[in-house]
Amino acid sequence: MRTILPITSCSWKNVNSPKFFYFNKFLFIFAAVWTGFFILTNCRGRGISNRVMAPEIALEDFFRNPEKAAFRVSPDGRFISFLAPWKSRLNIFVQEIGSAEEPRRITADTVRDIRSYFWKDDRILYLQDIGGDENFQLFSCNIRGEDVLPLTPFPKVLTIIIDDLEEDPDHMIIGLNKRNPEVFDPYRINVRTGRMELLYENPGDITEWVTDHEGKLRLAVRTDGVNSTILYRKDEKSPFQEVITISFKETLAPQFFTFDNKNLYALSNIGRDKTALVVFDLENSKEIERLYENDNYDLNGAYYSKKYKKLLGTSYTGWQKTEWYFFDKEFEEMFQKVQRQLPEYEISFVSTNREEDKYIVAAGSDRNPGKYYLFDKNSGRLEFLAESRPWLKEEHLAPMKPIKYTARDGLTIEGYLTIPVGSDGKNLPTVVIPHGGPWARDVWGYDAEVQFLANRGYAVFQMNFRGSVGFGRRFWELSFKQWGRSMQDDITDGVYYLIREGIADSSRVAIYGGSYGGYATLAGLTFTPELYACGIDYVGVSNLFTFMKTIPPYWRPYLEMMYEMVGHPEKDSALLAAASPVLHADKIIKPLFIAQGANDPRVNKAESDQMVEALRRRGVEVEYMVKDNEGHGFSNEENRFDFYRAMERFLKQHLGDPRKSA
Repeated sequence: MRTILPITSCSWKNVNSPKFFYFNKFLFIFAAVWTGFFILTNCRGRGISNRVMAPEIALEDFFRNPEKAAFRVSPDGRFISFLAPWKSRLNIFVQEIGSAEEPRRITADTVRDIRSYFWKDDRILYLQDIGGDENFQLFSCNIRGEDVLPLTPFPKVLTIIIDDLEEDPDHMIIGLNKRNPEVFDPYRINVRTGRMELLYENPGDITEWVTDHEGKLRLAVRTDGVNSTILYRKDEKSPFQEVITISFKETLAPQFFTFDNKNLYALSNIGRDKTALVVFDLENSKEIERLYENDNYDLNGAYYSKKYKKLLGTSYTGWQKTEWYFFDKEFEEMFQKVQRQLPEYEISFVSTNREEDKYIVAAGSDRNPGKYYLFDKNSGRLEFLAESRPWLKEEHLAPMKPIKYTARDGLTIEGYLTIPVGSDGKNLPTVVIPHGGPWARDVWGYDAEVQFLANRGYAVFQMNFRGSVGFGRRFWELSFKQWGRSMQDDITDGVYYLIREGIADSSRVAIYGGSYGGYATLAGLTFTPELYACGIDYVGVSNLFTFMKTIPPYWRPYLEMMYEMVGHPEKDSALLAAASPVLHADKIIKPLFIAQGANDPRVNKAESDQMVEALRRRGVEVEYMVKDNEGHGFSNEENRFDFYRAMERFLKQHLGDPRKSA
């Protein structure tokens, strides 16, 4: 079973940005005595107050790779590891704790960033794909960077981690869709030799495997596309038996076995709207204890101590920050001790050693992209390790303010508004950013795109429209078959709210998003053509019919569920046709910029191609950027630079340059 640590969902702790990738800034500081006078005397009524604007930060320095990030502590507690740039790519470095020696680089990837890695005893394992195709292969090397071994060198095969088998220094359990691209078989693999043993042949409908605390494969989740069945066995020699079958609209999400390996800790919304942490009796197929439930938000997960075999806590993402509920007093006291030393930041423990006496602590906020510390439980000492982007100054970044508004049908929508530093928050050019997913959510925390746009003088508006996760089952179900309809109305109603409040200048509103957010951009320009001055679509869906046909093969077990949530191409053909922007491209009258990765496995390049073709036939202005070495978003920093340069030019052209007008 995976070691589960308390990790919050805020953006600064991800190797990638809230959208796709790791974004960074370099602070280009400039100031002059006359700047304040110019703003004071020339900018009344244009969204600039008598406070001085923040210095302009160079675009490339917003989006280049971090100085250091993704810190981990080794299982024996002797070393720390982290990602840092080498030849413009994120690579893995290792340093002995307490040593004055320089960190040792142990990987040498010059093609793509390494974005996911972990320790396995005295080795480090990492995942890497090719050109953004998301078919991640697993590699292993020692802490000197020697003995590099490609463990899963199979083309067009995705590797997933099922259990790192922490107590076994040589083996772990992985899943591969090598035999059947639509499903994953579990294998026990030797991380020193690459030798694999098939543990169970997936019959074609199992979508999840769960091990117990001894690393035994004891639980599986089977789906027919719309219903899920939990399968359980007492030991690896026994056959799997059905425990419970639930609709995809219900949640019974296994977290980990109880510490006697008999029952299950799970997140469940069966019989309730919000997910609660429960104990589920596998033998008798019933919930036997509800441990914690929040009235307003779903829980994020459960966290436990592997060494002491005890439940530590659970968390949920509230309107602003991650909130905690602790089951273990000692852990709560330790957490609060660290929090008191970092009172201005939201913290999380992102890594620990086998003895659980050393922890990597990540701390950040809406205006700080992340600091890393090493906490020694025995001494209580908190040692600063690094800032991910030390060139940033918090006072030059804009606060992210939680807001609420009411949609046209009375539903309350939570969101975030970021106003440029030095602005009075009135009559501003505004960029609306619907999140991707769409069954995801925006959170309070550092977002490089948001800060970049705010630094350029734009207000930035993010909203958790219906269907966003974390707000309960009813809120999620309200999104079913509502692409381009009430989901889009929630975005539109938020824009009208900002206009009514005098925050957004109605003539200077742009919409931008990636993935589903890209779809929402196209839908906004199509179905509310007068509302936006322009739009930016980043790897977005344009045609719901072709989108359904080109999903990755390992999504196919969920296709029936997608038909119920989005629409069936035959039974709901009129609905999908009405909601597909490319089929209504004649309604688009405002300028559009589209960016696409050629190797995107989720939103095929054809989604962008057909929209560009439809618009250019009509003579509508559309700028098109395609990167041949990227997938679902741009990973390589030179490609990010190109994209954001184009975005900046595009917004200045169609919304104006707020800094110059100031």
